[in-house]
Amino acid sequence: MTINKFQGKTEEEAKEKARQEMGADVVIMNVRTIKSKGFLGLFKQTTYEVTAAKEETEQGTPMAAFHSPFKMHEQINLTADEPIQVPPVEHKEPEPAKAVDMFESVLKENKADTNGIEERLNSLQNMIEHRFSEEEHHPEENEEPLITKKEQSKAGAENFHFIKMLYKTLLDNDVSEKYANQVIDELENIMKAGNSVDYILSNVYQKLILKFGQPKPIDLSGSKPKVVFVIGPTGVGKTTTIAKIASKYKVEQGKKVAFLTADTYRIAAAEQLRTYANILNEPFTIIYSAEEMNQAIANVEDYDLVLVDTAGFSHKSESQRKDIKELIDSVDEAYDKSVYLVLSATTKYRDLLDIIDIYKEISEFKIIFTKLDETSTYGNLLNVKLYSDAELSYITNGQNVPDDIEIFDTQKIVKNLLGGK
Repeated sequence: MTINKFQGKTEEEAKEKARQEMGADVVIMNVRTIKSKGFLGLFKQTTYEVTAAKEETEQGTPMAAFHSPFKMHEQINLTADEPIQVPPVEHKEPEPAKAVDMFESVLKENKADTNGIEERLNSLQNMIEHRFSEEEHHPEENEEPLITKKEQSKAGAENFHFIKMLYKTLLDNDVSEKYANQVIDELENIMKAGNSVDYILSNVYQKLILKFGQPKPIDLSGSKPKVVFVIGPTGVGKTTTIAKIASKYKVEQGKKVAFLTADTYRIAAAEQLRTYANILNEPFTIIYSAEEMNQAIANVEDYDLVLVDTAGFSHKSESQRKDIKELIDSVDEAYDKSVYLVLSATTKYRDLLDIIDIYKEISEFKIIFTKLDETSTYGNLLNVKLYSDAELSYITNGQNVPDDIEIFDTQKIVKNLLGGK
């Protein structure tokens, strides 16, 4: 999404400049009249300023999913070769390869370093061999055996090798050993002779999809205004994320969006949000205490969405934690309220758990992950989901406003965790 301003002596002249530079399909977001002061009141001139926006139309743009951020599939598609579309994109997806082909790189790592997990995997191999021996088919007289011991042994070796590589891939992607073990443990019931690697992989894929769950973006279908608090530690990108969300709902959905900020600790943060509000020509208010919250919301009660920025703080600061809780709790029950916790995908796993524990004391929340462009491993996304049991909503992958944000793509993340692209 590109947003620019153009000026002209007439409104039509300003609009024409926008169309010439940005194309005929440019969206005019706002028109403003600017009167110059002149000299002693003489020679005053009126200038017209338009704010124009244009959506990037290149195929594969991350924000394709934002055309309708709250139109979701009723259920997640569990088939590995059917990508989730949230909402459905208009172009036809190419026919993808089989699940096992998507993760071909995993299966080719025959000489991978498995130090540190051999004991765990040896016990799995014993389990597989034991189940094969227990379930050996005993044919009736004159009946040919369906699966020979040799075939069972070969299948067992292939399955064991795959599980070994799967386990290592999860750990290499920073999935916690605790949750990687759970994934492997859940495979026990399908470790039977005749089950192919493709079958096992599909089973793992489906289980991980279900563990992540259906993403939950902001829903504006309820009563106005929807009040959304954005909370999280310092430096995770809360203010920029708010600007991205606001731009999408304002420009693409035509919604009325208001900005509130309770971040009075950092002047730069308030001014940054004020700048975004001015670009979108939407109201901006600074909240200095919890007592001011309901009046600020009442002032924009005819708006669709009210985004509330909050101060980032160390999760060890008890006084600031108390202030945020009071701010959220002060909102009148008549308003539809929700809270989104912003977490950086680059934060250490142990610190993420501490942050979640602290913010759970403040409020229930959904999760937004930022800075996915700064990491190559997504295991913490699964770790946080399973530890917090909170619903996931958005991810961001850059600093560009409003482009670098999208609804959490469950299937894309799972493919990455399993070694695919």
